[in-house]
Order: sequence, then C-alpha cells, then structure tokens
Amino acid sequence: MSLDERVARYAALADPVRLRIVDLLTLGDASPGELQDRLGISSNLLAHHLGVLERAGLLTRSRSEADRRRTYLHLAPASLDHLLPTPALAARRVVFVCTGNSARSQLAVALWEQASDVPAASAGTHPAARVAPGAVAAAERHGLSLRSATPRSLDEVLDADDVVVTVCDSAHEELGDAGRLHWSVPDPVRVGTNHAFDAAFDDLAARVGELAPRVTSK
Repeated sequence: MSLDERVARYAALADPVRLRIVDLLTLGDASPGELQDRLGISSNLLAHHLGVLERAGLLTRSRSEADRRRTYLHLAPASLDHLLPTPALAARRVVFVCTGNSARSQLAVALWEQASDVPAASAGTHPAARVAPGAVAAAERHGLSLRSATPRSLDEVLDADDVVVTVCDSAHEELGDAGRLHWSVPDPVRVGTNHAFDAAFDDLAARVGELAPRVTSK
C-alpha cells in the first residue's frame, strides 16, 4: 500500500460514524438499511459516509442473490492490514548493545537467532566481567542457553555496516547517533530478581518478534 493510500484510509477512518461502520462490518456484511438502523442516521448521511469509505478502498458492494434490489456492504479484504508502519531494513548484521553486555544484549542475540537468519552479535559500551547469572537462568527457563556467552567491548565487535540496536538507555545516550535503533528495556541486573529478568526477556522477545520479519540480509 502506498503512502497516499494509507493517508486516504486514515482520513476515511477519522470520523466516529465511519469508524463505527468499519467496526460493524468486521463482524459481518450488512445492507445500507441495516446499517442505518444500527447507526440511527439519515440515508443521505449514511450514503455520504459509505461513499468516503468506498473511495478509500475500505468497502465493496455486492447484489443480494435473493432480492436483486438489495445490496450488501463488505469490508474489503486486507483493507486494514497495511495501515501500521511496516518499514523494511537491510542489514549485514544486527548488533545488540547495552552497557555491560551481561544481560539484555545477550538475551536479545539468543532470541534473534531463533527468529531470523540475519546474523547477530552483542557488545557492551563498558563490558562486565561475566554474563549475569540471572540472565543465564532466565534464558534457561525459556529454553535458551547463555552459558558460553562472554561480554565483549563494542570497539572489538562493531563493523561499519552493522545495524546497532541499543537495548539500554545508558548505552543509547552514550552512543548518540551511532545507536541507530533503540529499545528502552529496564535493567534487570539492577533489580536482580527472577521477575525482573523474566520481564526483560519478555520485553525483548516481543521486540525481536516485531523487528525480525522486517530485516532482510544486505
């Protein structure tokens, strides 16, 4: 869907009556008369709203097979599927970065490797001496392993054409523009509980699930 088509559909939906019409048609087809009864508006006003939705590509019409004078309105197939932004990103490698490279960035790589064929690595702006035991335990609770992972410095990992995803605020603010993408994930090491590590894992899993389908190999 082009940008102009998306704008037209957003504009068509930016009215309470038209949005209600779309809500009703997601549940099933309806005739104009049935919609008029549900909405309590005049036939002229309904015709206006239906015309706006139809021109925006959100509605289609068909004749009743029983009474050819009657029409039914349908929500156009996949008409709402591409309204949210779906940018694509080409990457040779994705590098997840946090301050210590001891928890969030390590978990992000483990999750990424399950979700994408694009290579991934992790690094820290100030790497810790070891991966946090809480991160290792959280990974194992979810069927992953960090036992062979070792914190590494960003300087020794990063190549010029890597896509950087910072997963902590400190690293993002330290790197500035070099942190191309940023996920503001709370630091579980600071709290230290299983709940904090599991919350970070779940947050990262959701974000990886959103990003991975949009990244292609360069």
